[in-house]
Amino acid sequence: MKSENRSRLMLIISMTIFGTIGLFVRNIPLASAEIALYRAVMAAVLIGGYLLVSRQKISLGKMRKEIPLLLLSGMAMGINWILLFEAYKYTTVSVATLSYYFAPVIVTAVCPFLFKEKMTAKQLVCFIMSTIGLVMITGVGDGTGGGNDLVGILFGLGAAAFYATVILLNKFIRQVGGIHRTFLQFLAAILILLPYVLLTGGVQIGSLNGIGWGSLLVVGLIHTGVTYCLYFTSLKELPGQKAAILSYIDPLVAVLMSVTILGEKMTLWQVIGGSLILGFTLWNELPHKKAVAE
Repeated sequence: MKSENRSRLMLIISMTIFGTIGLFVRNIPLASAEIALYRAVMAAVLIGGYLLVSRQKISLGKMRKEIPLLLLSGMAMGINWILLFEAYKYTTVSVATLSYYFAPVIVTAVCPFLFKEKMTAKQLVCFIMSTIGLVMITGVGDGTGGGNDLVGILFGLGAAAFYATVILLNKFIRQVGGIHRTFLQFLAAILILLPYVLLTGGVQIGSLNGIGWGSLLVVGLIHTGVTYCLYFTSLKELPGQKAAILSYIDPLVAVLMSVTILGEKMTLWQVIGGSLILGFTLWNELPHKKAVAE
């Protein structure tokens, strides 16, 4: 029980930290792709060091057949970061985060086609209500959806689509688990981000001031390296449903930080829409009553 309580605390801490990433990204005056590249590099170095110190070996023989999936999922992760960081530039952190949290809804909608899983009535209701929530966030029909906001929401949805891709690809990866998988995905993300950065805006890290450098180090080392270690360590001791429920601390912290610290406003429609997305995706994660009784 003590180990489960410790793991629950570690997951709460990691989700709380994840929820503040928008605040720090806002203070890094670099292209989104370049921020994503440095995030992947710093996290890979930190997690690689952790694996080395803890003497956790990666069995290359077992994972040989899954290398293409690891590369694809890592590339999807890198693109996901780029789009999310772009979303922060065009709309509020809260709206970008809520758009991003449409990813579980996408997974629910795609699974019946990929894995021949039957969509239950509960899942269908959650999908419909979460979609209505997304429409309310965009401001369609009430005249509140500005041009920049809509662009930010589209970037957020693009990030959600690629995050959903990472989730779906991970379902096919069975020989590499937890933190080892994430480390390899970071390396794959670097493979796609490095040439993209060099071929587009180039390396502009030298232009950062003190605040920019500090924010970049926090995003790379804390939000990614340390937090991913906490996250995957906690998952070993927690049931999947508890972990899924606690993951909703992330968007709640992001919304609270957006409103209280950044002073970003949300319309009533956006508040209701965000509540629908989070509420119904959370309900979708909860086990069926019969499953609880068993």
